[in-house]
Amino acid sequence: MQDNKTLNYIKDVLEQMPSDWLNLTTHRLDIYNEKLAKTQFLDQFETLYKDNNSESSALKVLPTAYDYIRLGHPLSSILEWGIANLNDLHSENVISFGSQTVPVLAILRTNLLENKNTQIVYTDALPKSFDAALIKHVYGYNFEVKQVEKVDDISKFEGSTIFISKEDKIGNYELNPNIDFIISLHDHLGSILVVNGKENEHYVSDIQHVRRRETVAMTPSNSLIALKALVAQTFIATKDDNVEANKASVLNSLKDITATTALPLVASSGLSMQYAIMMGLVDDALEKHKGKAIKFIVPPNCYGGTNDQARRVAACLDNVEVVDLPVDGDNDMVQSIHTVLTKVALEDAVPYIIAEIPTNPRVEVPDLDALKAALSKERKTADGNIAIDPVFILDQTFCPNVHFLGEGEILSTVRTISYASGSKFPSGGKCTAGYCVANNKAEALIEKIELHLTLCDNEATDQQYEILAKQLPSMKQRIADAYTNTRDFVNYIHETLPGAKINFVSEELAEQGFTPSVFSLDLPTKGNTAEEKETYKRALNHKLINLMITEIPDESKYCVSYGQLKGCYWTIPATSTQGTTKEGDKDYIARVALSPNMDLELHKKVFLDFVESI
Repeated sequence: MQDNKTLNYIKDVLEQMPSDWLNLTTHRLDIYNEKLAKTQFLDQFETLYKDNNSESSALKVLPTAYDYIRLGHPLSSILEWGIANLNDLHSENVISFGSQTVPVLAILRTNLLENKNTQIVYTDALPKSFDAALIKHVYGYNFEVKQVEKVDDISKFEGSTIFISKEDKIGNYELNPNIDFIISLHDHLGSILVVNGKENEHYVSDIQHVRRRETVAMTPSNSLIALKALVAQTFIATKDDNVEANKASVLNSLKDITATTALPLVASSGLSMQYAIMMGLVDDALEKHKGKAIKFIVPPNCYGGTNDQARRVAACLDNVEVVDLPVDGDNDMVQSIHTVLTKVALEDAVPYIIAEIPTNPRVEVPDLDALKAALSKERKTADGNIAIDPVFILDQTFCPNVHFLGEGEILSTVRTISYASGSKFPSGGKCTAGYCVANNKAEALIEKIELHLTLCDNEATDQQYEILAKQLPSMKQRIADAYTNTRDFVNYIHETLPGAKINFVSEELAEQGFTPSVFSLDLPTKGNTAEEKETYKRALNHKLINLMITEIPDESKYCVSYGQLKGCYWTIPATSTQGTTKEGDKDYIARVALSPNMDLELHKKVFLDFVESI
């Protein structure tokens, strides 16, 4: 494996790398092209490698590898590239994970949909959290498990062979032709998956999609540990001993912030958390409501990751279906819930509702008393029996400070689980970890959710707990300060561009505690036909965003981020967060997220320049 040129170059890069590679959840989005994610970064990195250029100035102008570190980032990409180089592989055939079990699940998922056999072979041990019976029963995956003395004992198999090995060192692989996928487990860092053989290369995009939706790439801090071990050809450094104190601090903060008493759970990302919730609830339904259909009721225009993940779960399980819940614009969430739950009750199915409050991107809050009544209403099946009551799964990312679940609060009497993306206000954009809490009525479900969080090895990492322990205590104040900036900016836009339609909470809702720092902007348009008007408005969106990020490059970013410690973030949901949403449900509007620390007066000045230019 020894390739001194590669190892020496990586060593130099680690000494010169931009600090943003390690410390931000988003990096150089001003030079990011989604269609060229990872390839563009590695193509330019490869050019620097050939020129033996590891200068900090050259590394700083590399485009970002992915739009979001949950999916991958410069350090995970360099780790994969380095391992590929040392083993004479294509870099896309090496995929790093924060989890030790999800890479196995990723291959099993593709083989389920392709109706292909799988054998899992190992020498020492399977991942600690791997539970074959549970995976077969709840996820619907089919496979056989086999232990061997040595790699040479692996024989040809009609289907896919996954070889799992526990490794103290990084990057050394025996590419046996009888093995299709090698997964090396690396203690507290996660795992690295190698796709072996040209005939298996079609799996790469599917595996990447699982990493995108159901887990995370190996985190920047863990990728750095792995890269240092690779360069030095030494064993992996041991883990931090302070994790238990950090974890206790985070759990106490979450109970305090949400006013709940049940055990909170913390995952490697918001979508890792959501996946554990979904699979935990599927497991619960299989146990308590044998043979009954499971319905995940989801807004069709909600965050694309939520929408896509729900449909991906349903695609694998015959008894699970996604039902649309129209919530925005002309649709009323409460009325939609009444309609959908009545229909699901008649089918005697198990209803699980996933919804965001406030909604994304139109920042709407339903009538909460009416919502409680709709969720609490006793409904009947077609046979006249009492229908199964719903579980309300509340994405509270926009307003994690609102007390929905505590004793005596509006949703305390309805089975409710609340969760949030930690890359927003909980960490201030410093890590991706997400969390969930349950009210007393739903506390019994936490055990199942925790079981699947553990099975998927998707609990927050040691460093994520450390970041949250530092950041959560100041979260409420940051939310208040960011809201103040947002209200000020919204009022300014009302004055300077009264023809724009702004979606933001009312002053009355803000007094009730709904103080998001994100709003959406429907710019005024012109034209003779609906098509001309839409085309003009879309061009105007881009003109505004481009002006902001060009004139205020240190603060204004083109990014879906929200709840960061500083700056202002602009995006168009239709082409970012709603990437996998059906075209007719997409929102071609500008979404703006403000932070507690930014030059608001400069943003107003540039906005005024924009108004005067149109």
